[in-house]
Amino acid sequence: MNQTLSDAPLDIDLFVEAGAWPNEAELTALVERAAAAVFAETGTGRAGRSELSVVFSDDAAIRKLNADWRDKDKPTNVLSFPAFPESREGPLPPMLGDIVLASETVAREAELEAKPLENHITHLVMHGLLHLLGYDHETDVEAEEMEAVERAALARLAIPDPYA
Repeated sequence: MNQTLSDAPLDIDLFVEAGAWPNEAELTALVERAAAAVFAETGTGRAGRSELSVVFSDDAAIRKLNADWRDKDKPTNVLSFPAFPESREGPLPPMLGDIVLASETVAREAELEAKPLENHITHLVMHGLLHLLGYDHETDVEAEEMEAVERAALARLAIPDPYA
């Protein structure tokens, strides 16, 4: 199924801040497809349009964000920063928030897991977007629910299950 941004109620601002990433046009296409698949899978027929910022950065920048906001002094693959309290109900807020990815960690994980970098980027954008839409994985029940949505959204794009 070919998902397009017109299938998602989002305006996306994309920034390549640092790191070795695919070109901006390819990243834009990956983010748009990921967002469309998430909205299609979650059935989010919520009123309004929202804005999403996606920042492609590096391990040094995300390590600082992780330390400052989560008290974890280490890089991670993706962080999400909601602009408003996350909720799965009601209209979309005017701004969902920011998703930030770290190039070295993302590339290393893709290589270790023997998956195409583009598939891993798509999965991580979906993961971050689901957090901004109110999903979490703090408990086993939450994790199972979030992973099920991720698997189904990825399947819409013919991307293999990353949890298999």
